[in-house]
Parts: sequence; C-alpha cells; structure tokens
Amino acid sequence: MAGTRTLSEIDARIGIIRDNIRQLIEQATATSGAESEALVSDRIAQQTEELERLTHERDALAKNAS
Repeated sequence: MAGTRTLSEIDARIGIIRDNIRQLIEQATATSGAESEALVSDRIAQQTEELERLTHERDALAKNAS
C-alpha cells in the first residue's frame, strides 16, 4: 500500500488525521465520565499511531524521490 500513494495523498491524509486529533482533544475536554474519556483517549492513540506511520511513509517516499 505504501508504494501506491503519492506524497500529496499522504500529506492530505496527514492533514485529515491532524484535524481528527484536534477534534478528539476538544471532545475529550468536553466529555465527562471515565468510559467516555477512555474511548476518546484510545481513539487519540490510534490516530497518533497512524500519523506517525504516515509521516514515516511520507519521509521514505520523499527520500526515494530525491
């Protein structure tokens, strides 16, 4: 899958994930209750992992394009 995406597609996805994380952080500050907070925290962790993976993918693709 990494070889089929372009830098612009990866950058677009990174932008979406960053926006998701921002929204999840806002949601976390607005919610109350341990269960809700745990769900939001888990989702933030998932999105952060995806962001890191895509950042590495983008960096590798940019390096190979040089």
